[in-house]
Amino acid sequence: MNIKVEIRETDSNHAKVVVGGEIDAYTAPKLKEGLSQFMDQENVKLQIDLADVSYMDSTGLGVFVGLFKNLRARNSELELVGLSDRIFRLFEITGLTDIIEIKNVEGEMNGNNV
Repeated sequence: MNIKVEIRETDSNHAKVVVGGEIDAYTAPKLKEGLSQFMDQENVKLQIDLADVSYMDSTGLGVFVGLFKNLRARNSELELVGLSDRIFRLFEITGLTDIIEIKNVEGEMNGNNV
């Protein structure tokens, strides 16, 4: 099982992370490690592109919930983009679309965030 985490910082307050592969119990620690540098930053807007993620389980959802809570506590923002219908559905059935900003690749809002 593989995961790719590529960080593209645009400036000091904005960063984009591109994730590819599968996010599960085996790869979630690598994803969490890749995102850990943003957990203590104040006033950052973090965009995570999941267009190349082919699979995610509840462990992956847990990584994003933890990240969201850390960022929110530090006046920072999390935005997820490029989710496949299947992965978006995971966020939707768990109610996470109500709290995490989710957009598709074109920037349109998905789910209840309209």
